[in-house]
Amino acid sequence: MSYHEDICSTIGNTPLVKIRNLTAEAGVTCTVLAKLEFMNPGGSVKDRMAVWVIEDAVASGLLKPGGTIIEATSGNTGAAVAMYAAANGYKALITAPDKTSPEKLNTMRAFGAELVVCPTEVPADSPDNYYETAKRLHSETPGSFFLEQYQNVKNIDAHYDVTGPEIWNQTDGKITCLVGGIGTGGTVSGCARYLKEQNASVEIVGADPYGSIYYQYHKDGTLIEPSTYLVEGIGEDMICKSIDLSVIDKIYQVNDQECFDTARAMTRKEGIFAGGSSGAAVKVALEHAKTLPAEAVVVVILTDSGMKYVSKMYDDEWMKEKGLKF
Repeated sequence: MSYHEDICSTIGNTPLVKIRNLTAEAGVTCTVLAKLEFMNPGGSVKDRMAVWVIEDAVASGLLKPGGTIIEATSGNTGAAVAMYAAANGYKALITAPDKTSPEKLNTMRAFGAELVVCPTEVPADSPDNYYETAKRLHSETPGSFFLEQYQNVKNIDAHYDVTGPEIWNQTDGKITCLVGGIGTGGTVSGCARYLKEQNASVEIVGADPYGSIYYQYHKDGTLIEPSTYLVEGIGEDMICKSIDLSVIDKIYQVNDQECFDTARAMTRKEGIFAGGSSGAAVKVALEHAKTLPAEAVVVVILTDSGMKYVSKMYDDEWMKEKGLKF
């Protein structure tokens, strides 16, 4: 018989799929491959990091049997934490900003997580911010483990250990460029560190929404005043310890319209149902690929599924309400 011991052991080995129609429309001549991370069991790339970090905490004794796992999340890490907790007898206590889609909030609740929804439009250091709220709950909950994806360098280690090698092996070492949206930064940073160790000329490109601080800080070290945006899961209003900007070669900025338009186009023209942060990454991948030779191999990370946003960016009425074209 062939089977998995538990749901978490099915994480990883997500496929690479060639983007054909959008590359042709954009006049791109090189190969662009989408890494379908939404095919992980919790529905996103965050399954990899969350389970890796939690299992490390269990092994080191930081998380005891039956304990509480606490995390601040825009939704995907929370779903991964809640999935792991459900499968392994832990409690999950999750904080999330109120712009998080209903689908993601209800997924975490479905796994049995206790959820605290916090205001989005507050400063990063406000006690009402979802990250600060998670820190407070951790201090108030004896024996809890705070995964702390934004400040935990093991976020980077997880992708260095697992995701980077997987991409390298799937492309037979032929990858020349990796593109990904930047949120906590752990996915892109960890993959970048590994890939550059194998071939220092592999180019690492990030996608950052307007209103986030990463683009300008990477460009000249300036910290701008952050502003809000609609796309979920990428961008940040603080510099996280879970990002290594030194291994990122170039960052492009994208707006909400571009993120959502590209994701919707991926669904209708490629049959790949992905979320807005994936749309951001594909938009950047297509723009950057126009500058590359025909022999280049670009891998773009598709973080999560469009299923998580059917009431938002895939709803024409929602797009209209937000002043966006559809």
